[in-house]
Amino acid sequence: MKQIDLSAPSDTSFPQYPVTAIVIGRNEGTRLQACLRALSQQLSRIVYVDSGSTDGSAEFAKGLGVQVVQLDMALPFTAARARNFGLRAAATDPTDFIQFIDGDCILQPEWLPAAVRTLQDAPELAVVAGRRRELFPERSVYNWLCDLEWDTPVGEARAVGGDMLIRHDAIRAVGGFRESLIAGEEPEMCVRLRAAGWRIRRLPVEMTLHDADITRFGQWWRRSKRAGHAFAEGAALHGAAPERHWVAETRRALIWGLALPIIAVLGALLVHPVMLALLLVYPLQVARLSSRLGRKRAVYTLLGKFPEALGAVQFYLNRLRNRRGMLIEYK
Repeated sequence: MKQIDLSAPSDTSFPQYPVTAIVIGRNEGTRLQACLRALSQQLSRIVYVDSGSTDGSAEFAKGLGVQVVQLDMALPFTAARARNFGLRAAATDPTDFIQFIDGDCILQPEWLPAAVRTLQDAPELAVVAGRRRELFPERSVYNWLCDLEWDTPVGEARAVGGDMLIRHDAIRAVGGFRESLIAGEEPEMCVRLRAAGWRIRRLPVEMTLHDADITRFGQWWRRSKRAGHAFAEGAALHGAAPERHWVAETRRALIWGLALPIIAVLGALLVHPVMLALLLVYPLQVARLSSRLGRKRAVYTLLGKFPEALGAVQFYLNRLRNRRGMLIEYK
């Protein structure tokens, strides 16, 4: 895997890519510094959306010549709102394409040449993404799981994550990201792109290095809970046929993380203790998944259904109370 030499001075002769990079971040510290240094060696147009950092991130970005815009933190924060704010800033000097990247990621040098050429050669494509890898997968099982999560099939895709190269006209035509979503805003935007007739492709190219920095079980639990919230909200928005967006993911979380334990415990209390035998389905499911995923990943996949179910329930309760979901942070 080729990496940029971040200790080298920025090259002032940029390839003529019609690309603006939009970076979002808050108190990312050295991760953001690495992100912006790598971008500054590849692009001359960079917009950094700062979300109330107190670690000098905005000042560092300005020192690199990056355009810095400050998100209004009086309103509830979402990554979707930050990305849309960056889009509005980029629209003052528009380019053909937008490279979205999170502030804890490093853009790889082979990505832009391949991605830009692909979009230029295929006008039906709205967005392309490549391989995101964890920078330190060996530091924790949770970072390792993230690295496996990023390893998605190449070719025609239904959605991408936070790092992507997208046509400016395409994302503007669908209204950008849905700002109320606390997570899952990129796949939801991709649903609307595909409904408008656009296509999405994942390329066999190294795109970004990501530093999840998840070293504690509680962080992983909160991240999984946020995923469950995103599944339920996505299904509520686009769960109808033919899209069925995140319906299966929500169903699996609620069955394995909520329904089965409740049925087993209540059945044992109200019917017969033998109902607790239903819980034996969990080791059986781990054994079934292990043949495909490996034992360690299978255990965490099944365990993750419990926080995912809690996140889904949180969404449903907020909707019943007509309340907006609050951000679920894990860093």
